[in-house]
Amino acid sequence: MIGISEIEAAAERIAGHVVRTPTVPSPGLSALLGAPVTAKLELLQRTGSFKARGATAKLLSLSEAERAAGVVAVSGGNHGIALALTAAALHVKATVVMPRSAPARAVQIAEEAGAAVRLTEDMGGAFSLVTRLRDEGLTLVHPFDDPVVVAGQGTVGLEFADDAGELTDVLVSIGGGGLMAGVAAALRARRPGVRIWGVETEGATAMSEALAAGGPVPVALSSIVSTLSAPAVSQLTYDHVSALVDEVLVVTDREAVQGSLGLADHAKVWAEPAAGCLLPAARRVLERVGDGARLGLVVCGGNATTGDVMAWAERFGLL
Repeated sequence: MIGISEIEAAAERIAGHVVRTPTVPSPGLSALLGAPVTAKLELLQRTGSFKARGATAKLLSLSEAERAAGVVAVSGGNHGIALALTAAALHVKATVVMPRSAPARAVQIAEEAGAAVRLTEDMGGAFSLVTRLRDEGLTLVHPFDDPVVVAGQGTVGLEFADDAGELTDVLVSIGGGGLMAGVAAALRARRPGVRIWGVETEGATAMSEALAAGGPVPVALSSIVSTLSAPAVSQLTYDHVSALVDEVLVVTDREAVQGSLGLADHAKVWAEPAAGCLLPAARRVLERVGDGARLGLVVCGGNATTGDVMAWAERFGLL
């Protein structure tokens, strides 16, 4: 299990390379949900999502030989962006493998940063290809199955614990579980009384199915939310979530897109559906816990274009 000392060490390592993103009360969301809401705005991170933290922590930990070999990552979008931009800043050659469902903007940003982008038909194929490239000699920077990466993501929770006012419940999106594992480890150390909730979308329920099965299992992916679409969680992230998180909630793609629109209207931030899913989940949490709740939301990323969100909104009849 990753402890607070590893997360604090990661925070020290990445300081100066990433943004200490704002932690702010949201009057708009508080009015919408009927309870005080504080948002951790990771969508204002250098790469548009929290992923810069883990990628930076990992790249700075590599040996000269590992850097010289070049790095490779698999991504639904945000991890690839983070790796490409961070590797470019540190003068490391990067390869990013993404499924064709990844946002076109993510592919463009990675390519413009100088990374070699390899596209596959689906996320399962992307994970298979990245494993082959690793076996051929590239240094793998895994999006969630790496203690150094998870500790880097945990710095989000460290900052949230330090910067937020009183909280009773914190909600965090789950894809492969790296952010959730790291944030939960930090919060359990710094704010042990806080309830911690994970959020997934239907068709991207790798952690929910792992919890039901008692360990990681492969899952079928059908969610439009590619940035949450891991074909399985890792033993590392499963162990942390099963031990530290109160419950994982599942919302629909439609609700996640509606949540993105709600964040734009009420929080005045442009977030991708991987963060939008927090709003419908927050309503469920408030129904469960009753009066007196003070919510914390980790707004994990904003790497969706207006065109992306509008197209999804039209598909789901939300316009």
